Amino acid sequence: MSHPLLLKGFEVELYTGRADGTVVGCSAEAAAALDGFVTEPDCRNLEYTTPPAASYATQLELLLEPRLRLRRWLADRQLTMLPGSTLSTGDSHRFERSNPNNPYHAYIEATYGTRVVTASVHINLGLTEMEALFAACRLVRCEAALLLALSASSPFLDGQATGAHSQRWLQFPITPQQVPLFASHQHYVSWVEEQLQLGTMQNVRHLWTSVRPNGDNRPHDLNRLEIRICDLIADPLLLLAITAFAELRIHQLLRDPAAHDPQQASSLSLEQLAELADANDRAAARSSLDAELRHWRSGEPLLARHWLAAELEAMAPLAQQLELEGWLAPLQRVLQEGNQAQQWIAAHGAGADVATLIAAGAAEMAQRESELTAVLATDGVATLG
Repeated sequence: MSHPLLLKGFEVELYTGRADGTVVGCSAEAAAALDGFVTEPDCRNLEYTTPPAASYATQLELLLEPRLRLRRWLADRQLTMLPGSTLSTGDSHRFERSNPNNPYHAYIEATYGTRVVTASVHINLGLTEMEALFAACRLVRCEAALLLALSASSPFLDGQATGAHSQRWLQFPITPQQVPLFASHQHYVSWVEEQLQLGTMQNVRHLWTSVRPNGDNRPHDLNRLEIRICDLIADPLLLLAITAFAELRIHQLLRDPAAHDPQQASSLSLEQLAELADANDRAAARSSLDAELRHWRSGEPLLARHWLAAELEAMAPLAQQLELEGWLAPLQRVLQEGNQAQQWIAAHGAGADVATLIAAGAAEMAQRESELTAVLATDGVATLG
């Protein structure tokens, strides 16, 4: 195998609340009681991360174990985890600080309000060679809308349908407002330093975009690509399927940069590509799989679901070679049955209220975790990959 699987890890943000779908914040208490959990500025969601591991089966275990510990802790307080990426059942009109004494949290509240009180999952893929990392950032940035189309799960806010499939991405403040496609590591370093001087970024972490390079000493020491556009993906197997899709696109790029790096393979300039990518992201937020996007190679329009189907067909031989076809399988079901947002929108249109849908989704999350835990307790995980 010329390119082994990449190291990968996840940052998972979750809402907590009651089984009836009501959001209840407890992140400061949970983070104090449970190893591996941290607070967000608003107490109604909290975050855990998984350590780097290349194996998808290992990552499945790493995704489940913290959730099982959190679930037990929440159960003692008659609470649970809630699906979705926005405050589906309310209240987005007030900020509920997890740490009133944190000055950065104060800045976040004052600057953005509850626009940032969302839940999502960030996918990190390890790349330590800078030319490859920035080529991957360009490719994934230009295709980030596809990942949002698969993961959209935030059609509601404050008990109402918003008309969007990912209300989270439409409301979340991209910062700075215009982020280029970086031509090189040096371009990224110079740009970040300029933003810090201008004050458009408060610190090196204050780069909120669909995809960004990441590392322990940004902007200089980088070791991974971070995909930030996805809504919360409640089913760990679907999260791993979306990750496998992104990883396979990167492997295709590594094997043939001239064919897959937008800087080399597109008829558009980097400036035009940045505008195209951002417009595609907004379109996917509004209509997900049914969004009309523009392909980065030529700017030609096509539906997100058709673009995804074409990429899945093209990557099938490589998926088989890297033994990832089993992990990709859930994506076909999403293309056939719709993503979480589309299913919720259909049910809401048929008369189900938002709280009922969120409550049912919370029960489904718990059931899915039980099923996957049972699979991991046997040799059944081998059938997943």
